[in-house]
Amino acid sequence: MVDTLLDIAMMHADTLVIRAKQGDQPAQGKLVQLWYKRIYNYAYKFFLDHDLAMEVSQKTFISMCRNLPSLQDNGRFKSWLYTIAVNYCREEARKIKGSRAISFDKVWNPEAEESPQWESSRQRNENPERQLQQLELADILQEALLELSVEQREVVIMKEYEGLKFREIAEALNISENTVKSRMYYGLDGLKKILDRKNITKDTLGYEL
Repeated sequence: MVDTLLDIAMMHADTLVIRAKQGDQPAQGKLVQLWYKRIYNYAYKFFLDHDLAMEVSQKTFISMCRNLPSLQDNGRFKSWLYTIAVNYCREEARKIKGSRAISFDKVWNPEAEESPQWESSRQRNENPERQLQQLELADILQEALLELSVEQREVVIMKEYEGLKFREIAEALNISENTVKSRMYYGLDGLKKILDRKNITKDTLGYEL
């Protein structure tokens, strides 16, 4: 009987990783099922390009299956997998000598600790006009993010879109948590300055915090 995605998600992650490390191909396939969307989304937000996101995803999971035996701490599988994806994104970015990125909201409230207030605003306002305003703002923020450095963009995507903790981002990028927080802060500050230069404010689009 084939497991559904829900069944797979209910599995104990460490057990699945252990089986995959031992060469269990069904377990490896389940790991791919569980993580493919997350890795694809990360790569797509990094490049705004479906083909590049597919390329990075394919390379990431090929590498995952090949190198799983070298993973010493099963509890760090997530950050380890993102490390692979990050490296392939950087590789592709070097090839095209310029990368593109994502939509993002927290620039309006850079001191907030958790997810941007955009989500709760979206949930509270489902009328078509509000949705159109949100899409317009997302497009503008997306363009602004193209101007950030790769290092700042990586942290912003991982924290605000992928929901990784600062510790996990630090592990994935092989940097300190303080460096992660610094890149996050300067990334948000950079976005604010870019939007200010374009005369874009939350009032411009009727955006409400």
